[in-house]
Amino acid sequence: MNHKSQHTIYLALGSNLGERLANLRLAQEALPPTVVVELCSPVYETAPWGYTHQPAFLNQVLKARTQLSPLDLLAYLKQIEALLGRQESFRNGPRLIDLDILYYDDLVLETPDLVIPHPRMDGRAFVWVPLADIAPDLHHPLLGRTTQEILTAIDTKGVELYTGS
Repeated sequence: MNHKSQHTIYLALGSNLGERLANLRLAQEALPPTVVVELCSPVYETAPWGYTHQPAFLNQVLKARTQLSPLDLLAYLKQIEALLGRQESFRNGPRLIDLDILYYDDLVLETPDLVIPHPRMDGRAFVWVPLADIAPDLHHPLLGRTTQEILTAIDTKGVELYTGS
């Protein structure tokens, strides 16, 4: 594999602590030059998922390019999370910033540290709604359906366009 080739990636951003919108912006600003953002979805406010006794999330999806390998990309995103002040918490717990790899080209990868496409996208409207804004025709390499087709089959209640307040 040519290590200098560009890969198309989709990242999910989420924040429910502190200045949520500023956290998303700071994360975006921290990505270049290693990760070059091409498209940003609108920001959505979402009721918490899994563990519900916490503030609402702001969520966004980005389309970007990188030359990093999948595992190097994961390490880079974890570095940005730490830089922005994320503390380790429990799964689905509150967080200052969360950066997840949804897709890496059309790669299907399963390692102990990283699974692509993101294994917990299923049924999560807070991922599919913003993803559909920027990539409605993107095919999920395992489900064989487009973002839009998947979105029409799930409940999107509780995912609202964020207007800032």
